[in-house]
Amino acid sequence: MKILLWIVSILGITVTSTALGASPPTPKIEHAVVVHFAYGSRDLTRLFALEKKLEAAIAKAGVGEYDGNEVAVDGSDGYLYMYGPDADRLFEVVKPILQSTPFMHGATAKKRYGPPSDGVKESVVVINP
Repeated sequence: MKILLWIVSILGITVTSTALGASPPTPKIEHAVVVHFAYGSRDLTRLFALEKKLEAAIAKAGVGEYDGNEVAVDGSDGYLYMYGPDADRLFEVVKPILQSTPFMHGATAKKRYGPPSDGVKESVVVINP
């Protein structure tokens, strides 16, 4: 194998891992967890602290990625966006963090089981109703 790679590099040929006998990459299924919450402040310090916790937990569990937030200009409400291959597993990881965050009480978490399109299964969970 090393000789083959050496010859290929000398000839300047591009070889994919699939051509070398590896399995093709599996397509990433884009599930999502989108949280809608009431915030009530233009000071985003508490939100940024929550984001750090979410990013760390999602990365440690290897269940996807935290993609960011969207907050109204007046600070009244906002959204958090998280993506991964399994919405249920992703939500399991972030749920305790959301439940322990006071401004998340009453928030809704929409779990979407596939890419955004018509007919994709979704479920909604209320955080600490």
